[in-house]
Parts: sequence; structure tokens; C-alpha cells
Amino acid sequence: MPEHTSFLTYLIHLLPHGGEWAQRFGKGVISATPPTWQSWEPLVTALLLVALLLGLGWHARSKFEKIDGAVVPDAKLSVRTLFEVFLGYFYGMACDVMGPVRAKRYFPIIGASACFVFFGNIVGLIPGLMIPPTSSLNITLGAALFVFVLFNFYGIKTNGIGYFKHMCGPWLGPAGIPLNILIFVIEVISTCVRPITLSVRLMLNMAVDHLLGSIFLGLFAVLVPVPVMFLGVIVIFVQTLVFTLLTSIYISLATEHEDHGPAKHDAVKRDSVMPDSVKQGAAQQQPTQHAHA
Repeated sequence: MPEHTSFLTYLIHLLPHGGEWAQRFGKGVISATPPTWQSWEPLVTALLLVALLLGLGWHARSKFEKIDGAVVPDAKLSVRTLFEVFLGYFYGMACDVMGPVRAKRYFPIIGASACFVFFGNIVGLIPGLMIPPTSSLNITLGAALFVFVLFNFYGIKTNGIGYFKHMCGPWLGPAGIPLNILIFVIEVISTCVRPITLSVRLMLNMAVDHLLGSIFLGLFAVLVPVPVMFLGVIVIFVQTLVFTLLTSIYISLATEHEDHGPAKHDAVKRDSVMPDSVKQGAAQQQPTQHAHA
């Protein structure tokens, strides 16, 4: 999106040699030109946002460590209640996508993605305060590549070589080897395209939304930008949901069993949904049944 000045820009320039900080990092790899402060501001905003989320998360975690306070909900909206409701919704969504066992295992990356995208988007609703980090392709591509590396790592860790065998599709015999190779190539291409679609979709939606809000705010500073800001809120929720949902789907597809047979897949699915207490009870009953036999 077009580079412009925000309140954070003025704060940095009040510091000694603050406007020259970005140029000390050297020239860009692609553009071969020294960066401006406006091009570095989304990165600084993202770092400030991460620090803020870590602080809020630490504060909420301290509340959950107290047994009495964790059981009794707060009488009014608090940081703990906000995170509990917000993350609880996305945890339920992850359970619907991949089952409760895998959702609990991989929820740290899913919850972190939801928090970063949502609060990174919401920053842009405050006029002139900061440039939303999600309006920069550098930030969104970095987040998408992080998800890309992790879901491939989880897939290889869970299935080993079966993760790549799954990309070849079902075994069709020696005569179907060319078709399996073609399926593998298509799967690799579609997997590599995922971070591009994740990053470009998020960046374009948030950049255009922030740009429209800035234009209307510059033309009419009173009341007129309110409908645009309301639409911006809807875009923020939708983009957070889309990014988090796709992250959950990618992890679910990467960590599911590599076998294509329906019977084995159903057994794995039942096992993933079955609570741990039921599994332990079934394991204890098996030796007893063999003894009676």
C-alpha cells in the first residue's frame, strides 16, 4: 500500500537520529535501495504487537495459575475473559476440523496466528496511530511461511516418509505410476502455493481497508468514516477467521494418517476423538477379558 506517516513515525523521529535507523540496515535484497522509515514501520509495529501480546498473555496466564480465580469467572470484562472467549472460539473451530486430541496438540500455533492477525488488523482502526502490520506483504508472507514450515514439519514428524507417499495419491499398481507421479507434482505445487495465497489475501484485504479508511478520514473527519470503519471491523473478523481456519485445515491434512483406506482412516478418527479416560479403561479391560477366556 502507499507509504504514509503515522503517529509512530513522529515518535521515532523525536529520538536522536531516529529517522536514520532504517537506512542502517543496508539496501534491500530485491529493490537494491535503502529502506525508508515508512517501509520499516510495519515491522516495528509487528514487534511492538508481539511484545504487547506476550505481556497480556503472561498476565492472563498468571490468573489461570490461581485455582480459585481460574474456576470463578470475572464479574466484568478483563484480559483473562477476553483471551478465554477469543481463544475458546478458535479452539472449538480447531476441534471441529481435526478432533480434540490434535487440536490441543497444535493449538499454540493456531491460537498465536489468531491473536497476531486479529490484533494486527485491529491496530489499523485507530486513525493515525500505527500502520497495521498485516497491510505489508513482508509481514503477512513471513507469517504464512512460518505456518508453511510448521505444518510440513508436523506432517513429516507424524507420518515420516508416509507424508510424501500421501501426496502421490492411492497406489494404482505399476501401470498407474505415471499418474501417481503427476498427482505428486500437482500436490507439491499446490502445497507450495499455500503461503502465497495466505499472505496475498490477507495483505490486500487489510491494505485496501486501511487505505479506504484513510481516504474517507482525510475527506470527512466526522461521522462519514464510521460506516467504513464498521465494514473494516467485519473485514478484520473475516480475515482472522479465514487465516486461522486455513491454518487448521493445513495442519489437519498434514498430520492425518497417510493410509487412503476408509476403514483405517475411520479407526484413526475414532481414536483421535475418544477421550483419554475411555482409552485407559479399554486398555485395562482387555487383559481381564483375555484372562476370563
